[in-house]
Amino acid sequence: MTDARLFDLIRSELYTSVVGDILDTLGLVHQFLPQPIQPMHTAMKLVGRAMPVLMIDVYGPQAEPFGKLTQALDQIEPGDVYLASGGAMRCAYWGEILTATARTRGGAGAVIDGWHRDTPMVLEQDWPVFSRGRYAQDSGVRTKVIDYRCPIEVGAVRVAPGDLVFGDLDGVVIVPRAQEAEVVERALEKARGEKTVRQAIEGGMSSTAAFAKYGIL
Repeated sequence: MTDARLFDLIRSELYTSVVGDILDTLGLVHQFLPQPIQPMHTAMKLVGRAMPVLMIDVYGPQAEPFGKLTQALDQIEPGDVYLASGGAMRCAYWGEILTATARTRGGAGAVIDGWHRDTPMVLEQDWPVFSRGRYAQDSGVRTKVIDYRCPIEVGAVRVAPGDLVFGDLDGVVIVPRAQEAEVVERALEKARGEKTVRQAIEGGMSSTAAFAKYGIL
């Protein structure tokens, strides 16, 4: 299956909670990014391949302002999710021009373990951005990118380049590429089963009886 088809399937049929349930059954119990990372508005949904970005704190003007930020943006490929973490979150890590660059290059969205700014100008681009919230303070003298397409950790989650990133109103989950096919297949089965269970309960079946019959709750 091509990535384009896979992403469309996930976007149309799945939700992060059911994917997380399957990851739990496989023993992958630390795959959700920290809860404060949320979509900028509730309708945003994001599916793509992780393009991890490592940030560090700086203190004052730099010989190379923003570090490798522009290089990281300029190599984004279609379907990539710009996923940034690092530093003490003393400023915004994302904004209007970064959104325009990543969107124009075909990126699937941005997930920022930190703040965004330029909120109206980001929202008007109708492109999914997830972050911890809004904060206007600039990054130029406070942080820089030191590496990209490298493994990073966000909270308890290790993110490798190419991992599947899926975000919706309930949060952001990372599916390691090695388990991706099994997770998606089983998540689709569970999501479709949940529709059957809901119909049974709405038709009068008790929760206990439905669980006994379908094994889904």
